[in-house]
Amino acid sequence: MRVLGIDPGLTRCGLGVVDGGVGRPLRLVDVGVARSAPDLPIAERLRLVEVVIEEWLDRHRPDAVAVERVFSQHNVRTVMGTAQVSGVALVAAARRGLPVQLHTPSEVKAAVSGSGRADKAQVGAMVARILRLDAPPTPADASDALALAICHLWRGGAQSRLEAAVAASRSRAVTGPRSRA
Repeated sequence: MRVLGIDPGLTRCGLGVVDGGVGRPLRLVDVGVARSAPDLPIAERLRLVEVVIEEWLDRHRPDAVAVERVFSQHNVRTVMGTAQVSGVALVAAARRGLPVQLHTPSEVKAAVSGSGRADKAQVGAMVARILRLDAPPTPADASDALALAICHLWRGGAQSRLEAAVAASRSRAVTGPRSRA
């Protein structure tokens, strides 16, 4: 399975593609950052990031997309830009019919480091170790995008299966049991 991890940000949006699956070695495919200048109008900044996300989706053809879930921050301007880029990523994936999973920062940290309270350096070091890299990718946004892809490969499939099972269970509860006639 190939996953595109996206660490949304308006100035730097991390992008990382990883191949692999549970119980199999993971392989780095590509990693990078989409950038937009803070002095540009917000609409132009979002357009620039969207163009790069679209290019990555076309070039790498992922099976799924993992996006960091936006969490509350003290700086409303920062959280708004992050949420807007997250929306751009979700729309780009939906346009292609790709499954998208949102992962919280603590979920990603726990998946790659064993602790939901790991700092950026610990996450970067574990990403490098998991993907057998000489050093963590920089900037941290790139490393975080790879951590999202790793988290999805290790946890996202199971989460998707659980959600499908719960939905099927609810559907059966609404429609009643099927007869074997």
